[in-house]
Amino acid sequence: MNFKRAFAYTAVMMATALSVTACSGEHPSGVGAENAAEAMPDNATAAREVAALEEAAKLSGPQKNAVRSAKQYLRIAGFSRDGLIEQLSSSAGDGYEISDATAAVDSLDVDWNENAVKTAKQYLSMSGFSCSGLIEQLSSSAGDKYTVSQANYGARQAGAC
Repeated sequence: MNFKRAFAYTAVMMATALSVTACSGEHPSGVGAENAAEAMPDNATAAREVAALEEAAKLSGPQKNAVRSAKQYLRIAGFSRDGLIEQLSSSAGDGYEISDATAAVDSLDVDWNENAVKTAKQYLSMSGFSCSGLIEQLSSSAGDKYTVSQANYGARQAGAC
């Protein structure tokens, strides 16, 4: 196991141990040790956390900055993968190198379907769209650049179809 992987694994295990320790005593609310298992992350969650830490350790300085920018954008609005890369790398956007923007976006754990829903709801709050019109806007290369599948999901979940 290399140093970075060992460090990431140790960090997750320490966080898990702290969760168990914090839950093992009797809390004034009556929550005791029997609920400690509920507070522990499952194996899949722990594995994702380790993978995220390992991925972040591999990123260069500009890529880490692009990750911060990407997270800010995702808090504000819905983005497709390609739309977010374009925003980060555009001279009218943040101006990161395309390779740095791509590495940053690909290092994130993003539900693009849910972002499509968020974007679709934003459009519907501003204007009326037919189902097909909203899907076209979401999936167009001149629009938001979601995949057709993501655009369909977003439009349907937002109530346009």
